[in-house]
Amino acid sequence: MALRLLLPLALLGLSGTQPLVQGPGFRTPAVGKGRGTLVHFGVRAPGHSVDLNLHPPARPLLLNLDSPQKAQETIQVPHNGSAPLIVDAQVFMSNVFNVDILQYTVSSTLLLRLSWLDARLAWNASAYPRREATLPWDSIWTPGLTIQEARAASMCQAWLPLPASRLWVDWQHKYPRARVDRDGHVELYLALTTETNCDFELLHYPRDQSDCSLSFYAFSNSVTELEFRAMVVNEIVGVKREYVVRGMRTRDPPQKLVPCFRVTLRLQNTALKAVIALLVPGEALLLADVCGGLLPLRAERIAYKVTLLLGYLVFHSSLVQALPSSSSCNPLLIHYFTVLLLLLLVSTTESVLLAGLLVPGGSSKSSPSPALRQERRDRGHPAARPEEASPGAKGPRRSWVEAADRIFFLLYVAGVACSQLLFAMLWMWATCKSDPAPGEATPHGGQPRL
Repeated sequence: MALRLLLPLALLGLSGTQPLVQGPGFRTPAVGKGRGTLVHFGVRAPGHSVDLNLHPPARPLLLNLDSPQKAQETIQVPHNGSAPLIVDAQVFMSNVFNVDILQYTVSSTLLLRLSWLDARLAWNASAYPRREATLPWDSIWTPGLTIQEARAASMCQAWLPLPASRLWVDWQHKYPRARVDRDGHVELYLALTTETNCDFELLHYPRDQSDCSLSFYAFSNSVTELEFRAMVVNEIVGVKREYVVRGMRTRDPPQKLVPCFRVTLRLQNTALKAVIALLVPGEALLLADVCGGLLPLRAERIAYKVTLLLGYLVFHSSLVQALPSSSSCNPLLIHYFTVLLLLLLVSTTESVLLAGLLVPGGSSKSSPSPALRQERRDRGHPAARPEEASPGAKGPRRSWVEAADRIFFLLYVAGVACSQLLFAMLWMWATCKSDPAPGEATPHGGQPRL
């Protein structure tokens, strides 16, 4: 079947060539010497079918090569004299669809447009009238990019299967094609979806703002060979998210040792979900505890206080799972809910202690059982009144206990109000600077500090 296909091509004077395959395969450039038309066999991967694509005159430069060694030179970085090659990088951010503050990850979708000048791909417009051609990205030189904040981010390895628990980069087109014009200007579009690390600043959670970065590195080149000129375009149209993008910018990482550029996103929390799920229940429990202090100092108040405390403990256990934690600059809400737990514990303990002081002789003497009261009625003895059944219920002991309870209630209300005011002041003016990352002291390629 292959001979039947190649025979007509040979009669027409067509030349066949196999592209340079980058990745798990191998590179075997074969350059033909036919007339004017190039036949490109696109090899997907080892063991897959071969696709036949005709590009009349798609790569005129390769038609004039005399050896496979010269074909291999098109994979090397283009020379720009003594200056580095300038690669214009435009990042079109189209969506930030998932922000996980518990795992400190951000998922986003973007389009990367790379353009540069490769004079080796230029051709004579009079001999080859085509204005532009499309070539497989692995048949010419392209900057190999790696996203620092993701693990499997290399453009050559992004389509390999990866464990679900790892950070990932999904290049949506595994075999993109570059567009080349007659002057040698190359344009390459790469669409990708990625999950990357982000050091969120969560001190003021749920009204937090954080800067998340995507750092693109070309580790296969040096700064004397390659230089990026980057810009970012905000194309996000959806705003119905818990976190919204408030700004974007590009900048060069400090101590640039390899060609690179960085895209920084400003993310802001809308806070609606956290306010409804965390702050409203916490304030409601605190208000209910303050109102419980108005109940008489009896067993009913103790049952009420204990029920509130147990309910808050259940709420607090789920709260620990919902709030993020960090090695530095933890959210102020963690300290707020801890203080709230201590206030409820102090209030319940006070009610139990003062109620115990009202019954010095034990509950068996002060409160006869229902069976004993019924037996007294049957014998003709009147049942004891509640005031008479509780020795010590009247007198100096009860007076100072009730006075102490009223004083504690006033002090408790003042303490609750002061704690709320103090928390509001901390929320507005408190600042915290996170500890520097260990890698900042020793950047990539630098000497470790001993």
